[in-house]
Amino acid sequence: MDVVQSEVEELIERAIETLHGKRTAVLTGAGISTDSGIPDYRGEGAPKTHPMTLQNFLESPSYRQRYWLGSHLGWGRFAGAKPNAGHTAIARAEESSAFSGVVTQNVDALHHKAGSLRVVDLHGRLDKVRCIHCGQAYTRDAIATTIEQLNPWIAGEQLEGKMKPDGDVETSLSADFVVPPCELCEGLLKPEVVFFGEMVPFSVFDQAAGLLERSDALLVAGSSLVVNTGMRLVTLAHKRKKPIVIINRGPTKADRMATVRIEGGTSETLDSIVQGLRSQAT
Repeated sequence: MDVVQSEVEELIERAIETLHGKRTAVLTGAGISTDSGIPDYRGEGAPKTHPMTLQNFLESPSYRQRYWLGSHLGWGRFAGAKPNAGHTAIARAEESSAFSGVVTQNVDALHHKAGSLRVVDLHGRLDKVRCIHCGQAYTRDAIATTIEQLNPWIAGEQLEGKMKPDGDVETSLSADFVVPPCELCEGLLKPEVVFFGEMVPFSVFDQAAGLLERSDALLVAGSSLVVNTGMRLVTLAHKRKKPIVIINRGPTKADRMATVRIEGGTSETLDSIVQGLRSQAT
C-alpha cells in the first residue's frame, strides 16, 4: 500500500469516528455527479462555461433561443444520467438515519433517483419548467416534445460541444429555432433552476438551514464551495461548532473549517464512510 493511499484510508477512519453516532446533514456539489457522466464546473477538463444570466434570459429573445436550443440538445444525455455509488451511499445512510438529509447544489435530480427522500434542491431541478407569468408547471419531457413539434428540423441535430453541468451545450444559434411558449397564456417558460445572478429563494435556503439545524454534523461532498449559498451553510455549521467533514478533489473555500478534509473522489469515499458507519452501528 503506498503512502498516499494509507493517508486517505486513515482520514476515512477519522471521518467515520467523527460522524459516528451523529445525525449528519450532507451538502453536495457538481463533483458528486461526475461519475454519472455529468461534468463539473472547475475540475480538470471541465468545459469553459458562460452561464446564462437571468437578465439576459428575460430581456433577450435571442438569448432564450440560444438557451432552449442548447439545453434541448443536451437534455437527452442529461436526463439519462444514473445515480452513482456516492448518491446511493447517501441514500442508504439516510435510510438508516445516519444521515438526516441532503442539500444539493446540483440540478440533476440524481439524489431523488437514488432514493433519498429528504432532499433540498438549493438551485432547483432541470426536469421541471414553469411559466414566469401565470405559474403553470410542466415536466421537462413535455417541453422537449413541444420543442420538437415546433422545430421538426431539430431531430437530426447533434451535440456540437461538451455538455455542461446544467445540461446545456454550446451550439450555433439558429434564427429558425422557435422557443416554446406557455400553452395557457403564451408567457415565458423558464426551467426551475437558479440562473446566474438570480437569488436562491428564501424559503429554499430556510429549508436547507433548518435541515442543518436539526443535524449534529455536516458532510460536504464534491463542492469547492465557491457558490455563496453553499458556503453560508458551512459557515453556519462552523459557528454552531458542528463537526465538518469535506470530501473533494481540489481545494475548497472551507478547508480551514474542516474537522476532517479528504482529497479524493466522492463515490468511493462516501461508500467507504457509509460502510464504516454501518459496521459501527451493528
